[in-house]
Amino acid sequence: MSANPIFERESAVSDDRSSQRSIAPAPAPVTLTPSELEERSIIHRTAVSRPEVDAFRELRTRLLAAVEGSFVALVAPVSSGSGGSFVARNLATALAFDDTKSALLVDCDLRHPSQHKTMKIDTPTGLVEYLEDPEGDLSDVIYETGVQGLRLIPAGMSREIGAEYFSSSRMRLLLDSIRSRHPNCYVFLDGPPVRGTPDARILADIADVVILVAGYGRDTAASIAQAAANFDPNKFAGVVFNEGV
Repeated sequence: MSANPIFERESAVSDDRSSQRSIAPAPAPVTLTPSELEERSIIHRTAVSRPEVDAFRELRTRLLAAVEGSFVALVAPVSSGSGGSFVARNLATALAFDDTKSALLVDCDLRHPSQHKTMKIDTPTGLVEYLEDPEGDLSDVIYETGVQGLRLIPAGMSREIGAEYFSSSRMRLLLDSIRSRHPNCYVFLDGPPVRGTPDARILADIADVVILVAGYGRDTAASIAQAAANFDPNKFAGVVFNEGV
């Protein structure tokens, strides 16, 4: 799949060849079938009530009630294997169920990126490449997902340390650009585990709201409390107990 053409480029180019390219019709994104969505562990709307879909709709409703306007939400697992990426992906999808809104999922787990693999998206570039290149264009790293209203910025090439990237002015520029150009777009940061690195704490500083994901029967009450203590109580929305993947 290719980068999303709807997100306009950050800088205008006035030469004739660029102008010709800019007006060329872009191919319509391919919409995934229900079976393809299930293969990617993505919820989808059905005529029959399904517990997992209802659960994410309820989470979406609570977030929209708690935060005024569009927001940047950090979804951070307590520990590796808690299912943070599963929750981030499907919470963003539930938000995109509303045709008046859109969602952007950003894979911020630079050590173990997974969203592009799970969603089966070919990604030559991603977040790391955008943050490392001062001349990089945001539209080049935003990809269609096959889910209406949902797009992805993959992590890109893996990195052992994300702190320098997430605290950079270019990371804030990315979020500010989305806010200013797409006021109805809700951003979900798929964060790394809270335990082991400071990356999730740094991401929380640039987020409006934080959701902690605990693996049901996996993370202890003490480890959950310790992880939650890393975040500003005014931003902390609560804990999601996950039985998914």
